[in-house]
Amino acid sequence: MACVGAGLFLHFSPFTSWWPAVWVGIFGIATLAMQAIDAKQIGHLLQWLRTADTPLPRRLAPQWLELASHVIRQRRKHKDRLAYSDKRLEDFLAAMQASPNGVVLMDADDRIEWFNQTAAEHFGLDARRDAEQHFTNLVRDPLIAAYFANRDFQNSVSIAGRSLARSSAQRISVQMHVYGQNRSLLLSRDVTAIEQAEAMRRDFVANVSHEIRTPLTVLGGFVETLQTLQLSDDERVRYLDLMSQQASRMQSLVDDLLTLSKLEGSPLPADFGWVRVGSLMRQCAGEGRALSTLVWGRSQEIHLEFDDEDEIAGSETELHSALFNLVGNAVRYTPADKSIRVTWCVNANGQGVLTVTDQGIGIAPEHIPRLTERFYRVDRSRSRDTGGTGLGLAIVKHVLQRHDAELRIDSTPGVGSSFRMVLPAHRVRASMPQSAALIDQD
Repeated sequence: MACVGAGLFLHFSPFTSWWPAVWVGIFGIATLAMQAIDAKQIGHLLQWLRTADTPLPRRLAPQWLELASHVIRQRRKHKDRLAYSDKRLEDFLAAMQASPNGVVLMDADDRIEWFNQTAAEHFGLDARRDAEQHFTNLVRDPLIAAYFANRDFQNSVSIAGRSLARSSAQRISVQMHVYGQNRSLLLSRDVTAIEQAEAMRRDFVANVSHEIRTPLTVLGGFVETLQTLQLSDDERVRYLDLMSQQASRMQSLVDDLLTLSKLEGSPLPADFGWVRVGSLMRQCAGEGRALSTLVWGRSQEIHLEFDDEDEIAGSETELHSALFNLVGNAVRYTPADKSIRVTWCVNANGQGVLTVTDQGIGIAPEHIPRLTERFYRVDRSRSRDTGGTGLGLAIVKHVLQRHDAELRIDSTPGVGSSFRMVLPAHRVRASMPQSAALIDQD
């Protein structure tokens, strides 16, 4: 009965018609309150995200703190990835900056995005001025314009360099490589030395061929003459003598070529093998007098001045070759009735100086810088007449370079020339003051 009564009370109670609406209202108010709280929490979180360097707000609810912590971890990972990428990029650019080759990065329109210092020197570029500029507008060269227009980058192209730091002509090899979305990597390298070496090689082969062809032609002509003509004994002797001279000339050329090849391919001479200066000078003087007999028909006067106890550290064979080449040149270019002086001294810096002074025709100033080039001759006809190969001073230069020494040349046309071999102090051992030097006029 109690249950039935309670049911009737509820069924007929005046509250039964509006209580669901109350509960809905209460639920709505609670939801709005929670949304307001969440909105405030989100506001704090957004404010913190905008100023991520500030500490994490303490007013965040636990679930929002967890979300913020997750954001922090993701931010740190992202920051670490960015830092790693930046470091890799810096390392990559530093590596390209250190490259001995020029590097230019360009976009799809051939606008410059980046270049290293070597490329700046090769092409005369300026980092602040030339960024985002068209490469072909800055490097105006017909070969470059055609190279970019054809878009055939399988081979390189060689152009004149634009380095302001160089006084001599420079040659630059340029090659393009396409990568990514039509971006371009342009590489450049200095090929001046390579092209000069190639030119020297061609000239060397041409000179050797020419120098050998001439005596071979003469020998061939004389052999044909001896084979086909009836000659008197005097004529036969004269022709054989001329053939012997041409054979000797070829032999001298071959010997000098072998000497140069040996100098270029052998180890550097030690600085503990000591050579007596006096012995070296006497030997070269004796050979010079014998040469003057062949060239002039008489022995020239060769005066020597040296300290008999002084020594030079190095290769005796190479030093002899260098000194005799200087003495031999002096003999060939000094008239038979004039003398030659070969002197040795130790200067104030402790350097040893071997000087060969002649009274020959002298050398014009414009020729002196090129005298040590292979086959370079001031007077080709005269040097051939006196038996020169055009390689003597080149041999002297190589020998001195191998002994840390240098060749100095002074000459006055019509008066004579002085060739000084200046050896470093660590290769010189002097026994007494220079005033005690001996004079040998044998």
